[in-house]
Amino acid sequence: MIDYDSDSSSALLSSIAASPIASVISNPRLPDNPIIAVNSAFCTLTGYRVDEIVGRNCRFLAGPATEPWLTERIRQGTRDRKPVLVEILNYKRDGSPFRNAVLVAPVFLPDGELEYFIGTQVELDEDAVGPSSSRHRHAVEVVKTLSPRQREVLQQIAAGYRSKQISFHLGLSEKTVKMHRAIILEKIGTHNVADAIRLAVEAGL
Repeated sequence: MIDYDSDSSSALLSSIAASPIASVISNPRLPDNPIIAVNSAFCTLTGYRVDEIVGRNCRFLAGPATEPWLTERIRQGTRDRKPVLVEILNYKRDGSPFRNAVLVAPVFLPDGELEYFIGTQVELDEDAVGPSSSRHRHAVEVVKTLSPRQREVLQQIAAGYRSKQISFHLGLSEKTVKMHRAIILEKIGTHNVADAIRLAVEAGL
């Protein structure tokens, strides 16, 4: 399991590697918020190689029929430093379009400064219209198994905060926050914080 609270940024960057969900990490402290890490699931989904992805902004997946208002919603989320989930038309390397459920969420340093954005992508069925109801229902069902305090911790995780910050916000010890986080990840069935963030947003937390 990756220690999400490690001082080493490599721990967070490597945390997406084991996820079956297509994922990237971008660095908003660099010009144009470029992708700095990508997992194999993203390469499989889009058809692009790692060297064709790293260094680019995620909008390279946009194409002729990509909805500009949804692109703007993603931009607004990054400007506001808040999680955003949209279902948008994107394009693979071979030019084929696909309906993409895109989540972009911030990750903050312990001092509150913005460190990274985590982006995850899920290809939806061709006939999917609007929010993916099956994914939403599943996410809601999982969140319902959490205690009220665990839901609060999950909300804080989804907002990009780490254990020390969450303990301050909720008035809990850092040890208690980490205990809740471990239970949350176990109930979700993942060791990956990016997956937990996605589920929280899909559930509407």
